[in-house]
Amino acid sequence: MPLSEHEQRMLEQMERALYAEDPKFATALEGSGLRTYTRRRVYQAVAGFLVGIALLMVGVIVPQIWISVVGFLIMLGCAVLAVTGWRKAPKPGEAQRGGRAAPRRQGRQRRSMMTRIEERWQRRRDEQGH
Repeated sequence: MPLSEHEQRMLEQMERALYAEDPKFATALEGSGLRTYTRRRVYQAVAGFLVGIALLMVGVIVPQIWISVVGFLIMLGCAVLAVTGWRKAPKPGEAQRGGRAAPRRQGRQRRSMMTRIEERWQRRRDEQGH
């Protein structure tokens, strides 16, 4: 279920507060999310592909055609999983925000809006004495 705009703003504020208070911890957490999951998924798909090749070979050696068909289907499914996982994996320097990329045209407007929000957040924190 996607987050509402208010929830997204609150999440972004919490992220910025975490970065401001403990940048080392925040950067340690940054790389452990989606990138690790998709990398693991691609590795599992490659392993499954190799199992499919083995089944294909066994089906050729033992005259059982159904084993070869099962091996081929496993290879096909794992190849699709590997390719889709590889395409969805964020690049090492790429930001992971909300699961969807913002259009390029709105990049400048978004940055200025984000800057204003950050300034407001910092003002509130300073007024509260943190």
